[in-house]
Amino acid sequence: MKIAVDARGINWYKGTGIGTYTEKLFKNIVKLDNNNHYHFYWSGKDFENFKTKNTNIILTGKKQQNFFQQYYIPNNIKDNKIDIYHIPQNGIGFCKYIQCKKIVTIHDLIPYIMPLTVGKGYLLKFLREMPNIINDSDAIITVSEYSKKDILKFFPVDENKIFVTPLAADEKYKPLDKEKCKHIIKEKYHIDKPFILYLGGFSARKNIKSLILAFSKVYKKLTKKYNLVIVGKCTDQYKYLNDISNNLYMGSNIVFTGFVPEKYLPLFYNAAELFIYPSFYEGFGLPPLEAMSCGTPVIASNVSSIPEVMGRGGILINPYNLNELELAIENVLNDEKTKNHLIDKSIKQSSLFSWKKTAISTIKIYEEVLKKK
Repeated sequence: MKIAVDARGINWYKGTGIGTYTEKLFKNIVKLDNNNHYHFYWSGKDFENFKTKNTNIILTGKKQQNFFQQYYIPNNIKDNKIDIYHIPQNGIGFCKYIQCKKIVTIHDLIPYIMPLTVGKGYLLKFLREMPNIINDSDAIITVSEYSKKDILKFFPVDENKIFVTPLAADEKYKPLDKEKCKHIIKEKYHIDKPFILYLGGFSARKNIKSLILAFSKVYKKLTKKYNLVIVGKCTDQYKYLNDISNNLYMGSNIVFTGFVPEKYLPLFYNAAELFIYPSFYEGFGLPPLEAMSCGTPVIASNVSSIPEVMGRGGILINPYNLNELELAIENVLNDEKTKNHLIDKSIKQSSLFSWKKTAISTIKIYEEVLKKK
């Protein structure tokens, strides 16, 4: 097979779920697959890891996107007699005139389900283009059974056209020497108390406000003094959340780190006493899996796809019930036996996921789609 991939999202969406999915999936595919040939449409730098004897890197520019999507890529696909074209970033950039089998990865339908939590420009583009993407693609890959149900709920599509391939945590997310991790975090970020960790973005659907409120209420009930550490690039939501913290007189106990380079994230997960992910909606929810892979106890929401990821590896709570979140925090941090039990369960659950499995499943989907008339 000759497979073309829109890999531009690896750099365009770096640090997001879509960027991580595209990078990790195809890094593993090129390691595993010596039989098929891959054309990667690329934007930016760092393509060396994708150069193998059976890959071809085609450099494109971020400017003039319409030219590349509507003219250059379709003609290049035709000239190279490509069998399958895979668009991993929710199908954005899809062109129905491409003359080969077309596969899209739809990560979630958040613009349909929680439209107020996404930017207006992306919302309009998503709502305008998604019906044609769904209708004109030959197959749809999605990342959870829950996302598959959402697609079937909004679009009259044959369910056999939709394939589920879960995400996975990168190999760097693993148990490390916790004391060393705590020391590095203390030296670099000046966090010297035991801490509860959150990372995963600042969108309103992430429900960070409830986490801050729950922490402020349970703080005095804990047997140790803890910080709540919120990792992520400061956005407009940062000032809003920081104001909430200060109004609750919790400013000195809640740490907003700002942007943290990816290489430090395994250290944060390992140094944390507890990871909390109270999101209202996720197509998959990678941070809880990364935390579990590091052997960190996890509390996460019992809604959308998150229970698929968590399994029995952590505590599931109703994100709309503040008391439930408070009680879960208290139970984990004040009971060493419960905490240790969660550590064991988290590692077992995380072992069920790997990028190698996802890559193998994706290659099988290519083979199945190409067989269909």
